Amino acid sequence: MPFHVLLEGMGTGPQIPAHLTRISISLITTSTDLTNKVVKGKVVQKGPLVSLAPDNFILKTVIQEEDSELNASSQNLSINVVLFGELAKNFSQGVNQEDMVVAAGFTMSKSPTVRKDNLHPFNLLLSGDDACIYVFRPKPPPDDRSLLANKRSSTLSAEVSRKTKVPKYTYVRLGDLTAGSVFNVYGVVVFFKQPFKSRGTDSCSILKITDQSNQNITCSIFCEKLEDHPKIFQIGDIVRMHRVKAQFFKDSISLVNTFGFSVVTFDGTVGGAVEPRTSSRSFHFNQEDRQIVEELRSWASSQALFPTVSAAIHLSAVQPKSYFDLNCQLLAKAPIDSTCILLRVWDGTRCPHTLLKVNVEPNVTEGPSSFSKEKENIIANVFVYDNHLDCARKLKLGSFLRIYNLRANPGHSSVPGLTSSQSVDHLAFHLHGGTSYGRGIQVLPEDSLDVQELKRVLEAFPHDDMNEPFDLNDSALLEVWSTPPELLDGKAVKSSTERGDSPDMPLMTLSELKQCELSRVHHVRAQLRSYEPRRLHQALKLYCSKCTSMQEIPDEELVAGIFSEASSDYEPCNAPPWALLSAFLTDSPGSPDRALTLLLPRQLMSEVKTKGLIFLMGTTLEETYRLAASYQNIVPVRSSGREITLLDLSAPFLFRGRKRHYGCKRCSETVLRDPSAEGVKVIDEKVVAEVLGVQLLQCVLLMKLELQDATDTLEVFLWTHAESFFGVSAEDAAANQEAQNSIRQTMESLCPPGGSMDQHPWLDLFLTAYQTKDDVGQNQTCYQICQTTLIKPPPQNRTPTPPEPPPPPSPGSEITSAG
Repeated sequence: MPFHVLLEGMGTGPQIPAHLTRISISLITTSTDLTNKVVKGKVVQKGPLVSLAPDNFILKTVIQEEDSELNASSQNLSINVVLFGELAKNFSQGVNQEDMVVAAGFTMSKSPTVRKDNLHPFNLLLSGDDACIYVFRPKPPPDDRSLLANKRSSTLSAEVSRKTKVPKYTYVRLGDLTAGSVFNVYGVVVFFKQPFKSRGTDSCSILKITDQSNQNITCSIFCEKLEDHPKIFQIGDIVRMHRVKAQFFKDSISLVNTFGFSVVTFDGTVGGAVEPRTSSRSFHFNQEDRQIVEELRSWASSQALFPTVSAAIHLSAVQPKSYFDLNCQLLAKAPIDSTCILLRVWDGTRCPHTLLKVNVEPNVTEGPSSFSKEKENIIANVFVYDNHLDCARKLKLGSFLRIYNLRANPGHSSVPGLTSSQSVDHLAFHLHGGTSYGRGIQVLPEDSLDVQELKRVLEAFPHDDMNEPFDLNDSALLEVWSTPPELLDGKAVKSSTERGDSPDMPLMTLSELKQCELSRVHHVRAQLRSYEPRRLHQALKLYCSKCTSMQEIPDEELVAGIFSEASSDYEPCNAPPWALLSAFLTDSPGSPDRALTLLLPRQLMSEVKTKGLIFLMGTTLEETYRLAASYQNIVPVRSSGREITLLDLSAPFLFRGRKRHYGCKRCSETVLRDPSAEGVKVIDEKVVAEVLGVQLLQCVLLMKLELQDATDTLEVFLWTHAESFFGVSAEDAAANQEAQNSIRQTMESLCPPGGSMDQHPWLDLFLTAYQTKDDVGQNQTCYQICQTTLIKPPPQNRTPTPPEPPPPPSPGSEITSAG
């Protein structure tokens, strides 16, 4: 099972045999002769290497054909490729995502995952002696040197030494520094702080270094770009700085960077690779520098300046209430609120203590929203705050991180927006604000010893994705119904039920529909086989028309927790000039001394609209519900630094009777200002949202239906036209039990629980097809019900006998629908 690397533009070395001919992926069918055929494509997805037994491996990848030379069709240009044995191992080690590969000697099998990944209906299997992979590599640049060291440090040194003029640098011992002069220095790091925002435009990092002169020198580095700061991972690292100025500060010498400053760092471990860490493409490094680094390593080791092992510990060794450094891999992340970001990380080991579980909406999560049960048990949730937020936002999924000064905190009381029945001894991990004790996040390079060790541990754990290529019950199901389907490049089909041509639109089967053009309306007759979700409250979503995001309606427990936290943190506040403030004590049982604050806009009072809009502070959710029956609009607020602000937008920003209105966290720019009602006859949710700078979220219904006729089945969305379909608004369904019962009874009539398909009525439906991207960027076709309203038969005792309907396509009752 050979594995070859081809150098583009080179006539020597391994080449693809001339008797092999290329075939387009789209042309592969059961009748295709695969003898002496190859396929070529770019690796767009690469799964993990899975060990089935000693020396027996399996790996699944997806390759995509990029050109259309062989076939003008754009369908089925991506295909799953499954590799076995030594070839799988070589592929894992030698091929990266985005590489161009050629596969030869393959066989073919039916893909069990075609319905959920929308790739080619067949898989390519590469096993046995005939299977072969060719991977293309760009031609290397010319190099006069024939022997280069394998290590990056040697390569970089050779690149620099090819220059005709090599600068000569002189380095000064730290004990010989004099104030007012600029020097080049080496030192061993004995203390450091990650870069933090200074008062100006730069970021500042602080480190303290020493050398054989036994002088501890503090260094202050100011750079606008984070990548220009020293890349220090732990105490004991060695740093080389050019053009730093010595100055007196608090009666001692310190260093600060000057114009032309550059810095390079090295691992301080004795015997480790002397590999420079720097963002600079051009820097001086020769054998003399290597010798200085080795000497400092030996000296520091003899002085016991730093531990002989990494300061980081595994999750398996974490103890409650401790601070520690953690090496880990980032799996997913999500904003909790404006002050906190959640990082989901793992290091392949299991914490001996129960970890806190956090439920985050899939639509705000970057990366997978869930993992297998086994993997979930060893994933740690890290809450990042304050000055570390910018760094957390820029982290890429899959990165290897070192998180410094992480706190293992038992209980969940300090987790933003989280209310739960989980035990108080459940561990949560917090990276608090500030830079004390080096607190921060650092991305580790792929070739560091810590990352290599971490990879060995992680590879031993079975992966969720692609490790069972033939499993029809793969846990990574395509749950597109839980995210907002994109409509025809953002343009929804017009929902007019008065289309004159609708009755004359030709009827087609579901199998015919799948072959039709996109962006057109089609008429089908089908039965409802199943639907999701079964619980109506799960079908209610909050949709933002500005950023097109969709999220779940927050549960009662979460909202109650936000109100409870706001009321417990109450402190006296200054009333804004446009409002009158009135404080009184609550008479709620159990808290007789708790103060409630009422803010009344002056202008509304002058217009005798005292119940038109009020701002309420210090109430619980239950108390707000009771007061909402007496006031037209209630805006809950809280105190913060003697100022009045809105609650976190995870809670409703407005109560109107039994209805609650939410705002989008991404798009809102909240501000508490005078809600002037001049010229406004009715104060509604749109008026209040505009005044407060809140992007109003729309309550919508989103369901996924599985249709069936005699030819095929088809999954369709009911979303944009759901309200006209049911004759009930989503807003009413969220607040009115009668509206909820109406939708539930409708769905039970269309899909009777426990009944056979003969009992499911036939429906005339209008559907539109459109294309969107899945999580890995692949095109997928989606379908949505449009221009359809259910017409239920009226009671027989009040309606004359209707005209005889056309015969149904098969036995069973029929509920008709009109477009």
